[in-house]
Amino acid sequence: MSTPADVAPPAPAAPPSASARALLPIVAPALAVGVGCSLLFLGVSILAEKLQEVLWTDLPDALGIGGYSSLWMIVMLTLTGVLVGLVVWKAPGHAGPDPATLGLGGEEPLRLYVVPGLLVANALMLAGGPSLGPENPIIAANVALAFWLGSKALPKAPGEMWVSLATAATLGALFGTPVAAALVVSEALAGRPMPMKGSLWDNLFGPLLAAAAGALTTTLVASPSFDLGLPSFGRPGWADLLASVVVACAAAALGMVAVWAFPYVYRAFRSLRHPMLMLPLGGLVLGLLGALGGHLTLFKGLHEVGELAADPDGWTAGQFAVLTVVKLAALLVAASCGFRGGRIFPAVFIGAAFGLCAHALVPGVNVSVGVAAGVLGVLLAVTRQGWISLFTAAVLVSSPGILALMCIASLPAWLLVTGRPQMQLKEDGTPLR
Repeated sequence: MSTPADVAPPAPAAPPSASARALLPIVAPALAVGVGCSLLFLGVSILAEKLQEVLWTDLPDALGIGGYSSLWMIVMLTLTGVLVGLVVWKAPGHAGPDPATLGLGGEEPLRLYVVPGLLVANALMLAGGPSLGPENPIIAANVALAFWLGSKALPKAPGEMWVSLATAATLGALFGTPVAAALVVSEALAGRPMPMKGSLWDNLFGPLLAAAAGALTTTLVASPSFDLGLPSFGRPGWADLLASVVVACAAAALGMVAVWAFPYVYRAFRSLRHPMLMLPLGGLVLGLLGALGGHLTLFKGLHEVGELAADPDGWTAGQFAVLTVVKLAALLVAASCGFRGGRIFPAVFIGAAFGLCAHALVPGVNVSVGVAAGVLGVLLAVTRQGWISLFTAAVLVSSPGILALMCIASLPAWLLVTGRPQMQLKEDGTPLR
Protein backbone atom coordinates (compact mmCIF):
# COMPACT_ATOMS: atom_id res chain seq x y z
CA MET A 1 0.00 0.00 0.00
CA SER A 2 1.49 3.36 -0.97
CA THR A 3 2.14 6.04 1.57
CA PRO A 4 1.66 9.78 0.98
CA ALA A 5 5.42 10.12 0.47
CA ASP A 6 5.25 7.60 -2.37
CA VAL A 7 2.64 9.54 -4.30
CA ALA A 8 4.12 11.74 -7.02
CA PRO A 9 3.09 15.39 -6.82
CA PRO A 10 0.67 16.44 -9.54
CA ALA A 11 2.24 17.99 -12.62
CA PRO A 12 1.85 21.76 -12.80
CA ALA A 13 -1.04 22.82 -14.96
CA ALA A 14 -0.18 24.24 -18.35
CA PRO A 15 -0.76 27.99 -18.60
CA PRO A 16 -4.06 28.84 -20.28
CA SER A 17 -3.76 30.00 -23.86
CA ALA A 18 -4.24 33.66 -24.60
CA SER A 19 -7.48 34.53 -26.30
CA ALA A 20 -7.67 35.87 -29.83
CA ARG A 21 -8.92 39.13 -28.34
CA ALA A 22 -5.61 39.47 -26.48
CA LEU A 23 -3.51 38.73 -29.56
CA LEU A 24 -5.34 40.71 -32.24
CA PRO A 25 -4.22 44.15 -30.94
CA ILE A 26 -0.61 43.09 -31.54
CA VAL A 27 -1.13 42.55 -35.27
CA ALA A 28 -0.99 46.15 -36.48
CA PRO A 29 2.03 47.16 -34.32
CA ALA A 30 3.90 44.00 -35.33
CA LEU A 31 3.31 44.62 -39.04
CA ALA A 32 4.33 48.27 -38.76
CA VAL A 33 7.48 47.45 -36.81
CA GLY A 34 8.38 44.64 -39.21
CA VAL A 35 8.13 46.81 -42.32
CA GLY A 36 9.85 49.79 -40.67
CA CYS A 37 12.78 47.74 -39.35
CA SER A 38 13.31 46.14 -42.75
CA LEU A 39 13.27 49.50 -44.52
CA LEU A 40 15.85 50.95 -42.16
CA PHE A 41 18.07 47.90 -42.63
CA LEU A 42 17.71 48.12 -46.41
CA GLY A 43 18.38 51.85 -46.40
CA VAL A 44 21.62 51.51 -44.47
CA SER A 45 22.69 48.52 -46.58
CA ILE A 46 22.02 50.26 -49.89
CA LEU A 47 23.80 53.41 -48.74
CA ALA A 48 26.81 51.36 -47.62
CA GLU A 49 26.88 49.46 -50.92
CA LYS A 50 26.83 52.70 -52.95
CA LEU A 51 29.60 54.17 -50.83
CA GLN A 52 31.60 50.95 -51.12
CA GLU A 53 31.37 51.14 -54.91
CA VAL A 54 32.69 54.70 -54.84
CA LEU A 55 35.54 53.93 -52.44
CA TRP A 56 36.66 50.62 -53.89
CA THR A 57 35.86 50.98 -57.62
CA ASP A 58 35.19 54.51 -58.84
CA LEU A 59 37.84 56.33 -56.83
CA PRO A 60 40.77 53.96 -57.44
CA ASP A 61 39.82 53.74 -61.14
CA ALA A 62 39.90 57.53 -61.36
CA LEU A 63 43.33 57.55 -59.70
CA GLY A 64 44.65 54.70 -61.83
CA ILE A 65 45.19 52.51 -58.77
CA GLY A 66 44.14 48.90 -58.35
CA GLY A 67 41.05 48.87 -56.08
CA TYR A 68 42.34 45.89 -54.15
CA SER A 69 46.03 46.61 -54.28
CA SER A 70 47.84 46.28 -50.97
CA LEU A 71 48.46 50.02 -50.79
CA TRP A 72 44.83 50.91 -51.43
CA MET A 73 43.57 48.41 -48.85
CA ILE A 74 45.90 49.83 -46.20
CA VAL A 75 44.93 53.42 -47.04
CA MET A 76 41.19 52.75 -47.16
CA LEU A 77 41.02 50.72 -43.94
CA THR A 78 43.05 53.33 -42.10
CA LEU A 79 40.87 56.13 -43.50
CA THR A 80 37.77 54.19 -42.43
CA GLY A 81 39.19 54.04 -38.93
CA VAL A 82 39.72 57.79 -38.97
CA LEU A 83 36.17 58.52 -40.18
CA VAL A 84 34.50 56.13 -37.74
CA GLY A 85 36.75 57.46 -34.99
CA LEU A 86 35.52 60.99 -35.71
CA VAL A 87 31.90 59.83 -35.47
CA VAL A 88 32.51 57.98 -32.22
CA TRP A 89 34.36 60.97 -30.80
CA LYS A 90 32.04 63.78 -31.87
CA ALA A 91 28.57 62.33 -32.49
CA PRO A 92 25.96 62.71 -29.73
CA GLY A 93 26.06 59.58 -27.62
CA HIS A 94 29.40 58.55 -29.17
CA ALA A 95 27.70 56.11 -31.59
CA GLY A 96 26.35 53.97 -28.78
CA PRO A 97 27.93 51.86 -26.04
CA ASP A 98 31.21 50.03 -26.42
CA PRO A 99 30.40 47.30 -29.00
CA ALA A 100 32.60 44.78 -27.19
CA THR A 101 30.09 44.79 -24.33
CA LEU A 102 27.00 44.20 -26.48
CA GLY A 103 25.34 40.98 -27.60
CA LEU A 104 22.87 40.33 -30.39
CA GLY A 105 20.04 42.02 -28.52
CA GLY A 106 18.27 42.24 -25.20
CA GLU A 107 19.97 45.39 -23.93
CA GLU A 108 18.09 48.48 -22.83
CA PRO A 109 16.86 50.65 -25.72
CA LEU A 110 19.31 53.40 -26.66
CA ARG A 111 18.42 57.06 -26.32
CA LEU A 112 17.07 58.36 -29.61
CA TYR A 113 19.84 60.92 -30.08
CA VAL A 114 22.40 58.10 -30.19
CA VAL A 115 20.86 56.42 -33.24
CA PRO A 116 22.09 58.74 -36.06
CA GLY A 117 25.73 58.45 -35.01
CA LEU A 118 25.42 54.68 -34.62
CA LEU A 119 23.95 54.27 -38.11
CA VAL A 120 26.57 56.54 -39.70
CA ALA A 121 29.37 54.63 -37.97
CA ASN A 122 27.88 51.32 -39.12
CA ALA A 123 27.44 52.47 -42.73
CA LEU A 124 31.01 53.78 -42.90
CA MET A 125 32.29 50.52 -41.44
CA LEU A 126 30.31 48.38 -43.91
CA ALA A 127 31.57 50.43 -46.86
CA GLY A 128 35.15 50.74 -45.68
CA GLY A 129 35.99 47.05 -45.33
CA PRO A 130 36.38 46.04 -41.64
CA SER A 131 35.32 42.47 -40.93
CA LEU A 132 32.02 43.06 -39.17
CA GLY A 133 28.37 42.78 -40.18
CA PRO A 134 25.37 45.09 -39.80
CA GLU A 135 23.35 43.08 -37.29
CA ASN A 136 24.13 44.52 -33.83
CA PRO A 137 23.91 48.24 -34.73
CA ILE A 138 20.81 47.74 -36.87
CA ILE A 139 19.05 45.82 -34.11
CA ALA A 140 20.00 48.47 -31.54
CA ALA A 141 18.82 51.32 -33.79
CA ASN A 142 15.54 49.61 -34.66
CA VAL A 143 14.85 48.80 -31.01
CA ALA A 144 15.45 52.42 -30.02
CA LEU A 145 13.20 53.78 -32.78
CA ALA A 146 10.42 51.24 -32.21
CA PHE A 147 10.51 51.83 -28.46
CA TRP A 148 10.29 55.62 -28.86
CA LEU A 149 7.62 55.64 -31.57
CA GLY A 150 5.64 52.84 -29.96
CA SER A 151 5.64 54.54 -26.58
CA LYS A 152 4.26 57.68 -28.22
CA ALA A 153 1.61 55.86 -30.27
CA LEU A 154 0.52 53.33 -27.63
CA PRO A 155 1.66 54.60 -24.24
CA LYS A 156 -0.15 51.82 -22.37
CA ALA A 157 1.65 49.01 -24.21
CA PRO A 158 4.55 47.43 -22.28
CA GLY A 159 7.94 48.71 -23.36
CA GLU A 160 9.37 45.20 -23.64
CA MET A 161 6.85 44.47 -26.42
CA TRP A 162 8.53 47.00 -28.71
CA VAL A 163 11.96 45.57 -27.90
CA SER A 164 10.94 42.02 -28.81
CA LEU A 165 9.07 43.11 -31.94
CA ALA A 166 11.97 45.21 -33.25
CA THR A 167 14.57 42.54 -32.47
CA ALA A 168 12.56 39.85 -34.22
CA ALA A 169 11.71 42.10 -37.17
CA THR A 170 15.36 43.00 -37.74
CA LEU A 171 16.47 39.37 -37.56
CA GLY A 172 13.76 38.48 -40.07
CA ALA A 173 14.97 41.27 -42.35
CA LEU A 174 18.62 40.27 -41.99
CA PHE A 175 18.09 36.60 -42.82
CA GLY A 176 15.14 36.97 -45.18
CA THR A 177 13.06 34.52 -43.13
CA PRO A 178 11.17 34.70 -39.82
CA VAL A 179 12.50 31.30 -38.73
CA ALA A 180 15.75 32.69 -37.32
CA ALA A 181 13.86 35.30 -35.30
CA ALA A 182 11.48 32.71 -33.87
CA LEU A 183 14.40 30.55 -32.79
CA VAL A 184 16.28 33.43 -31.15
CA VAL A 185 13.19 34.73 -29.31
CA SER A 186 12.29 31.26 -28.08
CA GLU A 187 15.85 30.81 -26.84
CA ALA A 188 15.70 34.19 -25.07
CA LEU A 189 12.43 33.23 -23.38
CA ALA A 190 13.81 29.96 -22.02
CA GLY A 191 14.00 30.06 -18.25
CA ARG A 192 12.35 33.49 -18.00
CA PRO A 193 8.81 34.47 -17.05
CA MET A 194 6.69 34.82 -20.17
CA PRO A 195 5.86 38.47 -20.98
CA MET A 196 2.29 37.45 -21.84
CA LYS A 197 0.05 35.03 -20.00
CA GLY A 198 -0.26 31.98 -22.20
CA SER A 199 1.81 29.42 -24.06
CA LEU A 200 5.17 29.88 -25.76
CA TRP A 201 3.40 30.16 -29.10
CA ASP A 202 1.19 32.94 -27.74
CA ASN A 203 4.32 34.84 -26.75
CA LEU A 204 5.89 34.20 -30.15
CA PHE A 205 2.83 35.44 -32.03
CA GLY A 206 3.80 39.11 -32.17
CA PRO A 207 7.57 38.66 -32.75
CA LEU A 208 6.94 36.04 -35.41
CA LEU A 209 4.51 38.30 -37.23
CA ALA A 210 6.99 41.21 -37.07
CA ALA A 211 9.76 38.95 -38.31
CA ALA A 212 7.59 37.72 -41.18
CA ALA A 213 6.76 41.30 -42.18
CA GLY A 214 10.43 42.25 -42.02
CA ALA A 215 11.54 39.19 -43.99
CA LEU A 216 8.87 39.66 -46.66
CA THR A 217 9.74 43.34 -47.09
CA THR A 218 13.42 42.51 -47.50
CA THR A 219 12.62 39.69 -49.93
CA LEU A 220 10.37 41.87 -52.09
CA VAL A 221 12.90 44.70 -52.25
CA ALA A 222 16.26 42.93 -52.33
CA SER A 223 15.69 39.15 -52.87
CA PRO A 224 18.43 37.98 -50.48
CA SER A 225 19.68 34.38 -50.56
CA PHE A 226 21.97 32.48 -48.20
CA ASP A 227 22.15 29.36 -50.37
CA LEU A 228 25.77 29.06 -51.51
CA GLY A 229 24.92 26.79 -54.44
CA LEU A 230 27.19 24.01 -53.20
CA PRO A 231 27.01 20.54 -54.75
CA SER A 232 23.81 18.75 -53.81
CA PHE A 233 24.03 16.52 -50.76
CA GLY A 234 21.93 13.38 -50.68
CA ARG A 235 21.57 10.76 -48.02
CA PRO A 236 24.18 11.14 -45.24
CA GLY A 237 26.47 8.23 -44.44
CA TRP A 238 28.63 7.26 -41.50
CA ALA A 239 31.64 9.02 -43.02
CA ASP A 240 29.59 12.23 -43.28
CA LEU A 241 28.56 11.92 -39.63
CA LEU A 242 32.18 11.52 -38.53
CA ALA A 243 33.32 14.41 -40.73
CA SER A 244 30.60 16.74 -39.43
CA VAL A 245 31.47 16.03 -35.79
CA VAL A 246 35.24 16.41 -36.31
CA VAL A 247 34.99 19.57 -38.42
CA ALA A 248 32.44 21.23 -36.13
CA CYS A 249 34.52 20.53 -33.02
CA ALA A 250 37.74 21.69 -34.68
CA ALA A 251 36.03 24.86 -35.92
CA ALA A 252 34.62 25.53 -32.45
CA ALA A 253 38.10 25.10 -30.96
CA LEU A 254 39.49 27.57 -33.51
CA GLY A 255 36.76 30.06 -32.68
CA MET A 256 37.56 29.71 -28.98
CA VAL A 257 41.13 30.84 -29.71
CA ALA A 258 39.72 34.20 -30.81
CA VAL A 259 37.38 34.27 -27.82
CA TRP A 260 40.30 33.66 -25.48
CA ALA A 261 42.38 36.41 -27.14
CA PHE A 262 39.50 38.91 -27.25
CA PRO A 263 39.93 40.57 -23.82
CA TYR A 264 43.69 40.90 -24.31
CA VAL A 265 43.39 42.54 -27.72
CA TYR A 266 40.57 44.72 -26.39
CA ARG A 267 42.68 45.94 -23.45
CA ALA A 268 45.59 46.69 -25.79
CA PHE A 269 43.41 49.00 -27.90
CA ARG A 270 41.61 50.39 -24.85
CA SER A 271 44.96 51.47 -23.38
CA LEU A 272 45.10 54.13 -26.13
CA ARG A 273 42.09 55.78 -24.39
CA HIS A 274 40.79 57.75 -27.39
CA PRO A 275 38.73 56.70 -30.44
CA MET A 276 40.94 58.78 -32.73
CA LEU A 277 43.82 56.54 -31.73
CA MET A 278 42.06 53.19 -31.31
CA LEU A 279 40.08 53.15 -34.54
CA PRO A 280 42.73 54.48 -36.97
CA LEU A 281 45.26 52.01 -35.52
CA GLY A 282 42.69 49.25 -35.80
CA GLY A 283 42.04 50.25 -39.41
CA LEU A 284 45.75 50.17 -40.16
CA VAL A 285 46.09 46.67 -38.71
CA LEU A 286 43.05 45.56 -40.71
CA GLY A 287 44.59 47.03 -43.86
CA LEU A 288 47.79 45.06 -43.28
CA LEU A 289 45.75 41.91 -42.70
CA GLY A 290 43.84 42.60 -45.92
CA ALA A 291 47.11 42.98 -47.79
CA LEU A 292 48.17 39.60 -46.38
CA GLY A 293 44.94 37.69 -46.97
CA GLY A 294 43.62 39.45 -50.06
CA HIS A 295 40.39 41.29 -50.72
CA LEU A 296 38.20 38.28 -49.84
CA THR A 297 39.09 38.82 -46.18
CA LEU A 298 37.55 42.32 -46.21
CA PHE A 299 33.97 43.44 -45.51
CA LYS A 300 31.27 41.47 -43.71
CA GLY A 301 32.02 38.37 -45.79
CA LEU A 302 28.64 37.26 -47.14
CA HIS A 303 29.37 38.11 -50.78
CA GLU A 304 32.96 36.93 -50.39
CA VAL A 305 31.97 33.50 -49.04
CA GLY A 306 29.86 33.08 -52.16
CA GLU A 307 33.00 33.53 -54.25
CA LEU A 308 34.76 30.82 -52.27
CA ALA A 309 31.84 28.41 -52.55
CA ALA A 310 31.53 28.99 -56.30
CA ASP A 311 34.84 27.16 -56.84
CA PRO A 312 35.50 24.90 -53.82
CA ASP A 313 38.21 22.93 -55.64
CA GLY A 314 39.95 25.98 -57.09
CA TRP A 315 41.97 26.71 -53.96
CA THR A 316 44.60 24.77 -52.07
CA ALA A 317 44.27 23.79 -48.43
CA GLY A 318 47.01 26.27 -47.59
CA GLN A 319 45.14 29.12 -49.27
CA PHE A 320 41.94 28.26 -47.42
CA ALA A 321 43.92 28.11 -44.16
CA VAL A 322 45.37 31.59 -44.77
CA LEU A 323 41.93 33.00 -45.51
CA THR A 324 40.55 31.40 -42.34
CA VAL A 325 43.28 32.67 -40.03
CA VAL A 326 43.45 36.18 -41.53
CA LYS A 327 39.68 36.62 -41.40
CA LEU A 328 39.61 35.38 -37.80
CA ALA A 329 42.32 37.87 -36.87
CA ALA A 330 40.46 40.64 -38.73
CA LEU A 331 37.25 39.86 -36.84
CA LEU A 332 39.16 39.94 -33.56
CA VAL A 333 40.76 43.31 -34.29
CA ALA A 334 37.60 44.93 -35.69
CA ALA A 335 35.54 43.80 -32.69
CA SER A 336 38.19 45.01 -30.23
CA CYS A 337 39.12 48.47 -31.50
CA GLY A 338 35.65 50.02 -31.54
CA PHE A 339 34.14 49.54 -35.00
CA ARG A 340 30.33 49.36 -34.80
CA GLY A 341 29.23 46.01 -36.21
CA GLY A 342 28.22 42.42 -35.52
CA ARG A 343 30.13 39.15 -35.67
CA ILE A 344 27.74 36.68 -37.31
CA PHE A 345 28.52 37.34 -40.98
CA PRO A 346 32.34 37.31 -40.71
CA ALA A 347 32.05 34.17 -38.56
CA VAL A 348 30.16 32.55 -41.45
CA PHE A 349 33.07 33.32 -43.78
CA ILE A 350 35.58 31.92 -41.28
CA GLY A 351 33.59 28.72 -40.81
CA ALA A 352 33.05 28.23 -44.54
CA ALA A 353 36.74 28.75 -45.32
CA PHE A 354 37.63 26.31 -42.52
CA GLY A 355 35.23 23.69 -43.91
CA LEU A 356 36.62 24.14 -47.43
CA CYS A 357 40.11 23.73 -46.01
CA ALA A 358 39.01 20.43 -44.42
CA HIS A 359 37.65 19.29 -47.79
CA ALA A 360 40.88 20.26 -49.54
CA LEU A 361 42.95 18.37 -46.95
CA VAL A 362 40.72 15.29 -46.91
CA PRO A 363 38.78 14.98 -50.19
CA GLY A 364 36.55 12.39 -48.52
CA VAL A 365 34.97 15.22 -46.52
CA ASN A 366 31.92 16.24 -48.52
CA VAL A 367 32.23 19.93 -49.36
CA SER A 368 28.68 20.72 -48.20
CA VAL A 369 29.21 18.87 -44.92
CA GLY A 370 32.53 20.61 -44.36
CA VAL A 371 31.13 24.11 -44.96
CA ALA A 372 28.02 23.59 -42.81
CA ALA A 373 29.98 22.02 -39.95
CA GLY A 374 32.67 24.69 -40.07
CA VAL A 375 30.09 27.47 -39.92
CA LEU A 376 28.27 25.70 -37.09
CA GLY A 377 31.40 25.35 -34.96
CA VAL A 378 32.67 28.90 -35.40
CA LEU A 379 29.25 30.44 -34.77
CA LEU A 380 28.76 28.39 -31.61
CA ALA A 381 32.07 29.69 -30.28
CA VAL A 382 31.59 33.32 -31.32
CA THR A 383 27.89 33.86 -30.64
CA ARG A 384 26.79 31.14 -28.14
CA GLN A 385 23.48 31.27 -30.00
CA GLY A 386 22.69 27.60 -30.55
CA TRP A 387 19.63 28.08 -32.73
CA ILE A 388 21.19 30.79 -34.88
CA SER A 389 24.26 28.59 -35.39
CA LEU A 390 22.19 25.58 -36.43
CA PHE A 391 19.89 27.61 -38.64
CA THR A 392 22.71 29.42 -40.45
CA ALA A 393 24.71 26.24 -41.01
CA ALA A 394 21.66 24.46 -42.41
CA VAL A 395 20.38 27.30 -44.60
CA LEU A 396 23.71 27.60 -46.43
CA VAL A 397 23.19 24.10 -47.83
CA SER A 398 19.70 23.29 -49.10
CA SER A 399 19.42 19.69 -47.93
CA PRO A 400 17.33 18.03 -45.19
CA GLY A 401 20.16 15.56 -44.58
CA ILE A 402 22.50 18.38 -43.56
CA LEU A 403 20.15 19.51 -40.79
CA ALA A 404 20.18 16.05 -39.19
CA LEU A 405 23.98 15.94 -39.27
CA MET A 406 24.31 19.45 -37.86
CA CYS A 407 21.95 18.66 -34.97
CA ILE A 408 24.22 15.77 -33.98
CA ALA A 409 27.47 17.66 -34.60
CA SER A 410 26.29 20.61 -32.51
CA LEU A 411 26.22 18.52 -29.32
CA PRO A 412 29.96 17.76 -28.92
CA ALA A 413 30.81 21.21 -30.29
CA TRP A 414 28.55 22.78 -27.67
CA LEU A 415 30.36 20.85 -24.92
CA LEU A 416 33.57 22.57 -26.03
CA VAL A 417 32.16 26.09 -25.71
CA THR A 418 29.51 26.06 -22.99
CA GLY A 419 30.49 27.52 -19.62
CA ARG A 420 33.61 29.11 -21.09
CA PRO A 421 34.31 32.83 -21.67
CA GLN A 422 32.20 34.47 -24.35
CA MET A 423 33.15 36.94 -27.07
CA GLN A 424 31.39 39.66 -25.11
CA LEU A 425 32.88 41.67 -22.28
CA LYS A 426 31.59 43.22 -19.09
CA GLU A 427 32.07 46.92 -18.42
CA ASP A 428 35.36 46.19 -16.63
CA GLY A 429 36.75 44.34 -19.67
CA THR A 430 36.40 40.81 -18.31
CA PRO A 431 34.55 38.28 -20.46
CA LEU A 432 31.04 37.06 -19.79
CA ARG A 433 30.54 33.36 -19.14
